[in-house]
Amino acid sequence: MQVAHGASPQAASASRPGLVLGVLALGGSAYALLQSLVVPALPVLQHDLHTSTSGVAWVFTSYLLAASVVTPIAGRLGDMFGKKRVLVIALSGLAAGSLLAALVTSLPLLIVARTIQGLGGAIFPLAFGIIRDELPRERVAGGIALVSGLLGIGGGLGIVLAGPILQHLSYHWLFWIPLAVTTVATVAAVVFIPESPLRAPGSVHWLGGLLLSAWLVALLVAVSEGTTWHWGSAKTIGLFVLSGLLAAAWVKAESRSRHPLVDMKMMRLSGVWTTNAAALLLGFGMYSAFVLIPQFVQTPTSTGYGFGASVTQSGLFLVPTTIAILITSPIGGRLSNLVGSKVPLVLGSILTTIGFVVLAVAGSRWEIYLAAALVGIGVGFAFASMANLIVEAVPPGQTGVATGMNTIVRTIGGAIGAEVAATVLGAHLLANGEPTKHAYTITFSICVAVLLAGVLAALAVPGRTRRQADSRTLLERASARTSREAA
Repeated sequence: MQVAHGASPQAASASRPGLVLGVLALGGSAYALLQSLVVPALPVLQHDLHTSTSGVAWVFTSYLLAASVVTPIAGRLGDMFGKKRVLVIALSGLAAGSLLAALVTSLPLLIVARTIQGLGGAIFPLAFGIIRDELPRERVAGGIALVSGLLGIGGGLGIVLAGPILQHLSYHWLFWIPLAVTTVATVAAVVFIPESPLRAPGSVHWLGGLLLSAWLVALLVAVSEGTTWHWGSAKTIGLFVLSGLLAAAWVKAESRSRHPLVDMKMMRLSGVWTTNAAALLLGFGMYSAFVLIPQFVQTPTSTGYGFGASVTQSGLFLVPTTIAILITSPIGGRLSNLVGSKVPLVLGSILTTIGFVVLAVAGSRWEIYLAAALVGIGVGFAFASMANLIVEAVPPGQTGVATGMNTIVRTIGGAIGAEVAATVLGAHLLANGEPTKHAYTITFSICVAVLLAGVLAALAVPGRTRRQADSRTLLERASARTSREAA
């Protein structure tokens, strides 16, 4: 670990923590909004852009892919060259992509714009690193919890806001509004966020970055297109096999590199892999809720179980989720300080599971609202704790890449959850083309099973003392390796 020339720890401590946290929250909110805001709008975009269902799906998939690829690389660059510098670049990319998306009227250009917006995926790991560097120690857990919770808050809020925007304005405003927020956040980051004095020496392992990007793209394309291509098709299976081979090559290349993009020793830490396992499984549940609840309540009443809600009305069913995440995320941060981050993770995993149990048997509006609130409380606690668990488990110089990988794993879980749900619902249809009530029961039950595995993963996370001891051991090994190379 090194201190950058021209910066000092005293300068860092002189920053205004509340202002820094507010700027980071603003940027994170814009990214999270853009992730989910287009989901309810896909049918409108398909009509207005004169394209197919599979074609318009790339408006969402391209954003997901770009964010997954850039997140760990940008986290590493931030650790090496300065988190503020890379954060401003990420926010600028998010703003530029939003401007292009707001102006274009063709599908290819919109996909390009969404890919550029994906640069914003770097915001979260960089924000966690800045919080660790700039905030007083007693405020770090709460700050990380708040920013981490924005992924859930923004995801729910995006689906809530999409209906009114589409009803009263054109789809272009789905991008104009986040553009305004992102522009303010970018300027504020330049003005108010100090550059971190902490640096992780080394260089970017570009082969590792290329292989990481390749296996992530192969995996997410296979997952995203599995329903359209069919899960047993040669293309789908081929991409899954290719992803596995590329992932194995990536692990081998990173293990042999002197300066890996992602330290495999770090990924094997018990505090890291168990938290990532919980993130994968909880991501499955959270994103499934964002897709399934609006779709469930939009089902026509003629089916005998649906509520016939409009796009706007269906978004309102997720208001309890959004409010619950907003309230419980900072509470989760306080719990992390008081009793350790494992407790809110376990509590959040259990509550999210109970929420899906309620959904599996729900037959009235109040049961849907109750389930949505339980999922929000659970996600608020769990997401608030996961980033803190990663930060506590790794040395400061690996905060960016470690939290970046955790964000990616969460995203992969969400992508798998959404596609599994689409596959199950599509296999059980009524005469009018709507899914049967039994299909939803099966889907919610699958989520319950996955989330129960998430509870077990949360229970397997080691305590704070063990995580910190592992982090010190990893740091000592890295220092010893650096000393040997210097000699």
